[in-house]
Amino acid sequence: MTHPNSPAAPILSQDELKTLVGLAALQYVVPGDIVGVGTGSTVNKFIDALATIKDQIKGAVSSSEASTLRLKALGIPVLDSNDVPHLSVYIDGADEIDGHGHMVKGGGAALTREKIVAAQSAKFVCIADESKLVDKLGKFPLPVEVIPMAAQRIIAQFAAMGGQATIRLKDGQPLITDNGQIIVDVLGLQIADPLAFETQVSQWPGVVTVGVFAHQKAQVCLLGTATGVKTLTF
Repeated sequence: MTHPNSPAAPILSQDELKTLVGLAALQYVVPGDIVGVGTGSTVNKFIDALATIKDQIKGAVSSSEASTLRLKALGIPVLDSNDVPHLSVYIDGADEIDGHGHMVKGGGAALTREKIVAAQSAKFVCIADESKLVDKLGKFPLPVEVIPMAAQRIIAQFAAMGGQATIRLKDGQPLITDNGQIIVDVLGLQIADPLAFETQVSQWPGVVTVGVFAHQKAQVCLLGTATGVKTLTF
C-alpha cells in the first residue's frame, strides 16, 4: 500500500515506453554483427539507441526505405539483404502479439520486407508496449499486401471468411508500398489458428504477403509496461 505522503510512481507515456523497450533491445545486439532492423515508431527508438553503439556493429539490414534513411542519417551502414546470408537477430515492433509470439504486422505498410528480413534471422525480438498484447489476433485491422489487379477478388475472399476488407488510402489514393503494390486492411477476423491462416491466405493468387507472422514468429517480446520492461519468451 502506498503511504499517503509517498510520491506516486510517474505514469509513463506511450512514447516513453517505446524509448524504454528500444533501449532494452540493445542487449540482443551481437557485437561485431549485422543487425536486422524493422520499421515503425517503436523501431525508430531502437534505431536511435543503436546509434549509441554503432561502432560495435558492422551495420544493419533494413526492412523499409524509411528505416534505411534513419539508419544512414545516424551513420549506421545499411547492407543489401542479398549480401547477408544470415542475421543473428531481427528487432521489430508489432501491431498485435499473442501469448505464443504470433503477431499481426504491417500497420506501417512494410510487412513484406519485414517478413523477408525476419526469415533470414535466427531470432525475432519484438518490441512493443503492453497495449499490443492480445489473447487472440484480429482486433487490429489485418494488413495484406496485394497485386492491384487481384484486389477485388481478394476482398471478396475475405468477405466469404466474414472479414471486411478495404484498400488502404493515402491522400485519397491507394497507398503504394515500397514494392509498388497496394495494401488491403481486413476487419472482423478472429484468427484462432495463426499458422494455418497465414499458410492459407499466402496461397491466394495476388497476395504478396499477409500480415500474420506465425511462421516467422517472435522468440522474445520486450513489452513496455507501467512498471518497466517485461520480457516474454516463446
